[in-house]
Amino acid sequence: MSTTMPKAADITRKWYVIDAAGKPMGKVAVEAATLLRGKHKPIFAPHADCGDHVIIINAEKAVLTGNKLEQKKYYHHSGYIGHLKEVKYSTLMKTRPEFAMTLAVKGMIPDTVIGRKALTRLRVVRGAEQPHAAQKPEVWEF
Repeated sequence: MSTTMPKAADITRKWYVIDAAGKPMGKVAVEAATLLRGKHKPIFAPHADCGDHVIIINAEKAVLTGNKLEQKKYYHHSGYIGHLKEVKYSTLMKTRPEFAMTLAVKGMIPDTVIGRKALTRLRVVRGAEQPHAAQKPEVWEF
């Protein structure tokens, strides 16, 4: 029995919808990262981009467990000396929950060419309505 190597022509991409309402943000991000990489497929190979498209709905209703809402912070730098910005996740979840969910998924995907390409297939939506109905996405339950 020989090992098969997936080729770009052999890969079919599906669309999946994950509902984040009432679920921990980390658990939702793990499932999204698995689907984006294609690790749920039997043809998975780490050197090939065989992942699917993922739509996360109800991002503002995702739950941060423990004291993460008050203690966890998002840091970014403006590029100027001494301009390190920090934002609490309580503020981030009120103002930009889509960005917070994208950060969680980004942290679980490798920082390689394949990982950056996989992240372009992620769509995060604030409410329950998503604009990709034409692609006929399937609901992913975990």
